[in-house]
Amino acid sequence: MIPVKLQSNIALFYLLIASVLGIILRLFPISDFSADFRFIVHTHSHVALLGWVYICLTSIIYQIGFPKEKKKKYFLIFWCTQSTIIGMLFTFPFVGYALYSIIFSTLFILCSYWFYYFFRKHNNLNKNTVSYKFINTSLLFLIISSIGPWLLGIIMNTVGNSSHWYKNAIYFYLHFQYNGWFIFCLIGILFYILEQQKNMFSTVKAMRFYRLFTSSCILTLLLSFLWTKPNFIVFIIAGFGALLQFVTFIDFYKITKDIGQKLKEIFEVFNYRLLQFIMALFFIKILLQLLSAIPYFSEITYAYMDFVIGYLHLTFLGIITLTILIFLKSFQVILLPKTWLQLYVIGFMGSEVLIFYKGIAIWLQEDYTENYVVYLVILSSLLPISVFGIFCKNLHSQLFIKKRTNKVSF
Repeated sequence: MIPVKLQSNIALFYLLIASVLGIILRLFPISDFSADFRFIVHTHSHVALLGWVYICLTSIIYQIGFPKEKKKKYFLIFWCTQSTIIGMLFTFPFVGYALYSIIFSTLFILCSYWFYYFFRKHNNLNKNTVSYKFINTSLLFLIISSIGPWLLGIIMNTVGNSSHWYKNAIYFYLHFQYNGWFIFCLIGILFYILEQQKNMFSTVKAMRFYRLFTSSCILTLLLSFLWTKPNFIVFIIAGFGALLQFVTFIDFYKITKDIGQKLKEIFEVFNYRLLQFIMALFFIKILLQLLSAIPYFSEITYAYMDFVIGYLHLTFLGIITLTILIFLKSFQVILLPKTWLQLYVIGFMGSEVLIFYKGIAIWLQEDYTENYVVYLVILSSLLPISVFGIFCKNLHSQLFIKKRTNKVSF
């Protein structure tokens, strides 16, 4: 049986690597690196999505979803998955998308299928609960997202990587990862925490939210394809999906607002305030998606890459990573020192402001500060520093506990 604390520490290490790679990418414009920029981007994204988020979410599902006797069978799945991530970490920086990196990324996808099969066969969650609906659907979206990478191979060998189809396959994957697998799983975990408290929310309202939010996730996929300037009917459907998502967010906000005092007791005051901050970020994310359904703004979004990067980081660093950290702390899996967390938030917010500032300046054809990259590197460096602090705190705690246990045993 693999301790969930070990799993989370491994995931934190991947987050540390991803954040350091992020700084290296920031330094490219002002430094003379011999490395290939695209190769580092591929490494950064794969370690962040598959090393940090995937391992954390599957670890939480492992913690809450499997009986003790079944957890022993998870050993092989976990370490096979780790071998694929390590393989990608040591191939993507040097060859990009090539034979060996593709082999490891393909094996990772197969491991994710294996996990889903294991979950369906062995989980002991109540199938009638809202939390199960969200977690199960999130894993379905994880499987669906893999269609994108499978299609990439076909596309590269037929129409090539310069076609619309190539980018659309990537956007398909990212949509069902970010808006499907990640978001749905986190909401499912939140409802699981609430369900343990008994009668905290209206199940009828929560189930309606689940059904409508699932529909909106499927429909907003079309937002990712608007850059190709499709038929106007596609804009209408995508806009309806974005509007539906906005309405369902209001429902979700009302559910959480009604139990605000209970949430404050469960997560403690500081983390509850942070969850409120995350909810505000979630609102901004959905508002940005709604705006992107308007043809004028959809063109702007894809014409200026800073807006895309800012949106992805808003979702990944702000909504997803912060929520995961709070949940891991809630399950007493990690220690989460307030100082390091505050430093992380400062680095995240500062870098987001700068990224969107540059995008807006270019859009309005205005000059932006010549020291922009330097400022961005300084603020972004707070992210790996804070992650390093959190990682070291948990590693020290684990080693201390192990050492103390060994002394007692002796």
